Amino acid sequence: MKLALRVSTLALACSAGWVSSAHAASSPADLAAMQAQIQQMQAQMQSQMQAMQAMQSQILVLQGQLAEAKAKTDATAVAVAAIPAPTVTAKTPVTIAWDGAPRIEAPVDSKNPKAGKWSFKPRGRLQIDTASVQAPGVIGSKSLGIGTEFRRAYLGFDGTIPGNFGYRIEADFANSAVDLTDLYLTYNGVKNVTITLGQHKPFASMEDMTSDLLTSFMERAAFNTAFGFERRVGLSAQYQKGMVMVQAGAFTDSAADLNADGNNSYSIDGRFALQPKAFGGQLHVGGSAHYHDLNDGYATVRYRARPFTHTTDIRLVDTKAFGAVSETNYGAELAWTGGPLHVAAETHWLKANRPGALADPVFNGGYAEAGLFLTKGDTLPYRLADGAWNRIKPKNGVDKGGMGAVQVNVRYDWLDLNDNGIVGGRQQIAGASLLWVPTDYVRFVLNYGHLWLDDAAVAAGADRNYTADVLGMRAQFDF
Repeated sequence: MKLALRVSTLALACSAGWVSSAHAASSPADLAAMQAQIQQMQAQMQSQMQAMQAMQSQILVLQGQLAEAKAKTDATAVAVAAIPAPTVTAKTPVTIAWDGAPRIEAPVDSKNPKAGKWSFKPRGRLQIDTASVQAPGVIGSKSLGIGTEFRRAYLGFDGTIPGNFGYRIEADFANSAVDLTDLYLTYNGVKNVTITLGQHKPFASMEDMTSDLLTSFMERAAFNTAFGFERRVGLSAQYQKGMVMVQAGAFTDSAADLNADGNNSYSIDGRFALQPKAFGGQLHVGGSAHYHDLNDGYATVRYRARPFTHTTDIRLVDTKAFGAVSETNYGAELAWTGGPLHVAAETHWLKANRPGALADPVFNGGYAEAGLFLTKGDTLPYRLADGAWNRIKPKNGVDKGGMGAVQVNVRYDWLDLNDNGIVGGRQQIAGASLLWVPTDYVRFVLNYGHLWLDDAAVAAGADRNYTADVLGMRAQFDF
């Protein structure tokens, strides 16, 4: 209202001035123009005063709304203050550790910490092989020469479950098909004992128990594949304490074969090892025994092996299929590792029990090898838990600014598939390998093998006694 009074006063003042000037005006036209201007200004003043009155009304409304909102805010603050503070629990948050891949771990139950906890870790591996097999040209097989393949392409996961359980699920996608590899549940609630149920290895040999990621050569010794060592579904127990390890289990067929009506075999398998410290390093002395009942009146068996590489499908030693009712086999193991040096030797005998009065053939295979690291401080680790070689971890890896670990290995490998009327051939291999391990989870392998074949299943013309050479390379990584 003060503003309105000021405006009115100003208007009267202006009017008075103009009136005074009007007395000086001598023309009636000038007086009429002045009168018109005064009327126009009065109309404008009236319009502005109406607008100001409307703004004043709006201000009063807004002030009322502001007071109401402030009252509500104060009431909310009082209500929030009345809510009790949350109780802090003793549980720690989920953690993510790095172990070649992320391992996700849930908190341990504080009321029962020995029962374990939930954990989950993805896992996988990729191996790419290239190899050349040079044999007498008269063999004429397209499987010889240079070949390249994805040897393995695993994907899976493992972890733990509260209650002292563990699990692993893994499959191989390398051959345009999905092949289950490991598929099992473990229990370690008994001190020094691990119980396993599902598809896993039936304790065939030390080299077979060693992961295919960690072998000294691209392929294991010929007897491992010739005698049909594979993962099968079963229940087993493993005991390890101090220098003693014992493994035993009962198995049926592999998970892939269980749906076939004819695959109803079973086996009893056992393995043991003494693991003392000796000669400045770790010593392994062990053996295994196995009985496999084929449980089928029309069962046949076949024993064969590739020539030091998996890139070819040709088998230069092969018994072909013959009838049998069961298999009995035995193995012996000896290994030592210390500093940059390791040595290992194994041999295995397999007896195929034939039906009726037919003579039972006994086949034999094995290997002896030695390895030496050329890089300072590197060694081949041994895993007490299951009596096998462990992962090489370079002391000065590429990821630490070094060159990684370099190892050279030599091996003599033999396989004899001739006995009691079965002529599958004899194969001997003198091999050498060079390993470069730049980091814990990356490896490159170069190996060469010279083969001597006698009574070979694949003849070179009319000759079944000849030699062959194999040169192979592998690149791999895993997580």
